[in-house]
Amino acid sequence: MTKTPRTLAMRVLDARKIAYHVQLFPDTIRDAAEVATQIGLPPAQVFKTLVVVRDDQPNAHPLLVMVPADHTLDLRHFAREIGVKSVRMASHDQAEKMTGLKVGGISALALLNRPFTVYIDHSALAYEQIAVSGGQRGVDLLLRVADLIAVTGAQPVAASHPQEANE
Repeated sequence: MTKTPRTLAMRVLDARKIAYHVQLFPDTIRDAAEVATQIGLPPAQVFKTLVVVRDDQPNAHPLLVMVPADHTLDLRHFAREIGVKSVRMASHDQAEKMTGLKVGGISALALLNRPFTVYIDHSALAYEQIAVSGGQRGVDLLLRVADLIAVTGAQPVAASHPQEANE
C-alpha cells in the first residue's frame, strides 16, 4: 500500500482544523477531466488551478483562477470581471517558476503565504464540496467550498465557459 503524502496544503488545512478527503490518482495524469474520472466525481466538481498574468502590469503579482475540469477560462470575460484590460495564461514554465509547484499540482492552498490573488469560478458555489489540487501531482483534496474560500480568500467570478469537444 502506498503511503499518503503529506502536502503543505494538507498541513494548512490540518492546522485550521478543516475537514478534507484525500483523493489519490496516478501522478502521470495532468488533465483535470481525467482526474475527475479517476476519483469518481463529475468534472464540474473537480477544479483545476490556472496561473494568469496581467498584460497591463507584467510585473504585478500573478493570479490563481480555479475553474471546473470541464470548463475553459474565458480570458476576456475574466479580465472584465476583475476590472483589468487584459490577461493571459502563464506558460507551463512560467507557472512552475512563479509558484514553485509542478503544473498538475498547483494549488491555492499550498501558496497561501505567496502574493497571489485567488479567484474561483462562481459555479463552485453550486456544490457543498469540490476537489482541488493538494499541491502535488496525483493528489486532490475534497473539501467544503465555504472552507476553501475562507482559507484562500478566493473571490467568486464568472470566469469560464463549458469546454468544447475539440478544445
